[in-house]
Amino acid sequence: MQKSTNSDTSMETLNSPRQGTGAVQMRIKNANSHHDRLSQSKSMILTDVGKVTEPISRHRRNHSQHVLKDVIPPLEQLMVEKEGYLQKAKIADGGKKLRKNWSTSWIVLSSRTIEFYKESKQQPLSNMKTGHKPESVDLCGAHIEWAKEKSSRKNVFQITTVSGNEFLLQSDIDFIILDWFHAIKNAIDRLPKDPSSSSRNLELFKIQRSSSTELLSHYDSDTKEQKPEYRKSLMFRLHHSASDTSDKNRVKSRLKKFITRRPSLKTLQEKGLIKDQIFGSHLHTVCERENSTVPRFVKQCIEAVEKRGLDVDGIYRVSGNLATIQKLRFIVNQEEKLNLDDSQWEDIHVVTGALKMFFRELPEPLFPYSFFERFVEAIKKQDNNTRIETIKSLVQKLPPPNRDTMKVLFGHLTKIVAKASKNLMSTQSLGIVFGPTLLRAENETGNMAIHMVYQNQIAELMLSEYSKIFGSEED
Repeated sequence: MQKSTNSDTSMETLNSPRQGTGAVQMRIKNANSHHDRLSQSKSMILTDVGKVTEPISRHRRNHSQHVLKDVIPPLEQLMVEKEGYLQKAKIADGGKKLRKNWSTSWIVLSSRTIEFYKESKQQPLSNMKTGHKPESVDLCGAHIEWAKEKSSRKNVFQITTVSGNEFLLQSDIDFIILDWFHAIKNAIDRLPKDPSSSSRNLELFKIQRSSSTELLSHYDSDTKEQKPEYRKSLMFRLHHSASDTSDKNRVKSRLKKFITRRPSLKTLQEKGLIKDQIFGSHLHTVCERENSTVPRFVKQCIEAVEKRGLDVDGIYRVSGNLATIQKLRFIVNQEEKLNLDDSQWEDIHVVTGALKMFFRELPEPLFPYSFFERFVEAIKKQDNNTRIETIKSLVQKLPPPNRDTMKVLFGHLTKIVAKASKNLMSTQSLGIVFGPTLLRAENETGNMAIHMVYQNQIAELMLSEYSKIFGSEED
């Protein structure tokens, strides 16, 4: 079937044996007048399946975009999880303290990094086009915590990296800062504890990203003179990427088979291939292994602090070098002989940082999840004596490892408070530091800010009324 709407447009349908069925050859005569050009139309021949054959676009830019849009994703879609404006202050660089200087930053959170853009009015993509390089922070092995004591502003939390960089982030709007805190914490929790594995993955990601960009630019420049050889090479690349996908699927299948056949954790521990770790283990597991009710590492840290850290300004509030803390953590997990009097642990903030990390990484906090609501209800009571008696009763019901470790820890913290005139750490300051670390809900909800207030108050009460809650005896 053929249609023609103008006598100036002539068409020929070639039915020679060399052409397949449904082939179309169109010739459009040059129009001499403006009216003729407007009235021209292209003829169409329906194929055997009833579809209209579409003309191939000759525009180089459109052609390159349409060919590659399903192969290489746009740059702006590369694993960005969250972005927005926050107040930022960098307070340490490689362990060296810096002067606090707040500024508004456009912050981009990806699965492995946070990027800070200095010019808040420019979007990240435009910054990259102009050659502006943002400050990038690797989240692998990083630590995030609320830092009320670091600033007079409200809603401040701190990010400390393995390399010793420290950042404060803040917003006056509660739900915004809570949303950012959860997003960054979830990103950190998903990353491996070992920074080297994350850096290897990050380098691989950068190589893949740069390869995609180079392929785009290479294709865009070469389309000016497209040759049959290049078209063949492009088809080879597309086919090669498809074969890579099938190879990955085969690797995944083999890994699944290997994992299902792997020996159990108990078997590996019995053979000595995997050692029981201190950090990240349940409190009762560590105590059973050591045949005690207070972990040996907790006692060692407390002894070191009481020996040379009671008078140190900001003890337990000031963060130690995270890289050194991770080194100490590794030694403890490998069950190597630990001597905290060694010169490499001379910074007492490293010891206090490791102790806080131990309690923070407990799968279940020192105050068990099942007791969280009961402690919160107790601190809400109006009468002070009733509060004390209720909390004392709850402490006595705790499992022995939790109760005894709690008694040793808070007994130690009372000695810190006794030196408050020198170390400037009051009961309230220690409550802010240890409250969220020792006491938290199993499932965090929108009441996180309210829970934080109760966490601090419970820790403060345990310190101020230590003798009434635990008795006058000390370990």
